[in-house]
Amino acid sequence: MKKILVPTDFSKYAEYALKTAASIAKRHDAELIVVHMLGLTEAVINKDESREVMEALYYMKLAEKRFEEFLDQPYLEGVTVQTNVQNYRVFTEIGNFAKEYDCDLIVMGSNGSSGWNEVFVGSNTEKVVRTSEIPVLVIKDDQDEFKINKAVFASDFKEENLFAYRKAMQFFQLFDAEVKLLYVHLPAEQFKSTYEIEDRIVGFLSKSKLDDAHSIHNVVFQNAYTVESGIFNYSNRIGADVIAIPTHGRRGLAHFFSGSIGEDVVNHSKIPVVTFKI
Repeated sequence: MKKILVPTDFSKYAEYALKTAASIAKRHDAELIVVHMLGLTEAVINKDESREVMEALYYMKLAEKRFEEFLDQPYLEGVTVQTNVQNYRVFTEIGNFAKEYDCDLIVMGSNGSSGWNEVFVGSNTEKVVRTSEIPVLVIKDDQDEFKINKAVFASDFKEENLFAYRKAMQFFQLFDAEVKLLYVHLPAEQFKSTYEIEDRIVGFLSKSKLDDAHSIHNVVFQNAYTVESGIFNYSNRIGADVIAIPTHGRRGLAHFFSGSIGEDVVNHSKIPVVTFKI
């Protein structure tokens, strides 16, 4: 891991992401690229009128000043930080920026105050997750030192998730993390026998062709009314540091996180989530 991208709006949640990214950067001797999206309209940028030009320059200078204050942090000591102000107005362009700068990871902050559906579905974070070709780590709170001792990889273990599984295992190897594989079985699903489910997962793990691929004995089966509650109940119970989820570029996480979830499960969960593109 050489480059970590941190989009920022200078909020406290963006600072949580910056602090986490700095912790990861120190561990892997990586560079941080912190980007702020100015959001000026094309009309303002392209006009020749002095007023519009002055407005653009003003916001550029303001962003530079806010960067100075935002990056004046003791935890950044010894970390190489590159700042960038872009005129991106939509978060979907962050993925393009990350690809252009050859970044290995995007770290974003999110308040999640209205629950995980609000964090992921239709939000700025979801837009980045949906379009990013690289992993996106979502942070909800302040962490003094980011460590991954125990992680949960939740999946339905269909073949389309193989690439995401491989990427996730590579990612967690960087942290020497213990990874638990989780399959959540829902009552609304078409009935499948234990043998059928296990046979699918065995085939999935075999096709992954990883030297240290998991065995069926490492897979946890969780019965739950929703995928979300199954993931969070299990992850909270074992004290997971991170939850990993495959995501589809077209549908994002909307197909994965859907339906109502108990507020206690949602709002009390502070576990970071990292997504991997299918």
